[in-house]
Amino acid sequence: MAKVISITNQKGGVGKTTTAINLSAALAEAGQKILLVDFDPQINATVGIGIDLSDDDKTVLDAIHDATKTKNIIIENVVQNLDVLPGSIELSSLETEMLGQSDKDKALRKVIDTIREEYDYIIIDCPPAVGIITVNALTASDACIIPVQCEYFSLEGLNQVLAAVEIVRSRMNPELKVEGILFTMFDSRTRLAQDVVNEVKNNISERVFETLIPRNIRLAEAPSNGMTILDYEGSSIGAERYRKLAAEILKDGEV
Repeated sequence: MAKVISITNQKGGVGKTTTAINLSAALAEAGQKILLVDFDPQINATVGIGIDLSDDDKTVLDAIHDATKTKNIIIENVVQNLDVLPGSIELSSLETEMLGQSDKDKALRKVIDTIREEYDYIIIDCPPAVGIITVNALTASDACIIPVQCEYFSLEGLNQVLAAVEIVRSRMNPELKVEGILFTMFDSRTRLAQDVVNEVKNNISERVFETLIPRNIRLAEAPSNGMTILDYEGSSIGAERYRKLAAEILKDGEV
């Protein structure tokens, strides 16, 4: 049965989608069967992994409306061992659509439950906001990874997303845990980057991944070519760091 991990932060531009795509790819390269769920109305994960949707293509929103059709909507082997449940720009209307529904927080969980046995890991890319979409993702998840950019103002956003995780844990999903805090856009040449890392380690009780994702031009270029960093420049430092992150996560799953 799959372990479901949401990649979430209410702050944009922190490497959330980059992490969702490339962690999925690194886990797939390691021999795991992976489903990447694009649950962000910006659909950057869908586009960034090379999927060109037409108006007639089914998306995660169709799966939300009828979970029994999920298997037919998934695009298989976009990368070897990596399937994708593509996103929809119309997800932005979900909050209004579900207003007043008693189980509005569990819509994505119903989708995940139909295909959970088919995968080792399901990675969910969330939007940069804590609304009904992100709450759905966290309610459907076993754990979340919080990417944090190595700059001062990221610290305030980290506390806010941890507070949101705690609300979901207390009200909807008591099993939800923080898989770890992931530092992104790390520049070892600057004192600020290391200061931010130390500040979090000293003041936050949650796990911090040993892996640091660097500022790397190849990581920025890969999605514009519709490729994971492992396929675009597999020997780059960005690719190696996502392999290292995958290894940390796989080690957690060892008995």
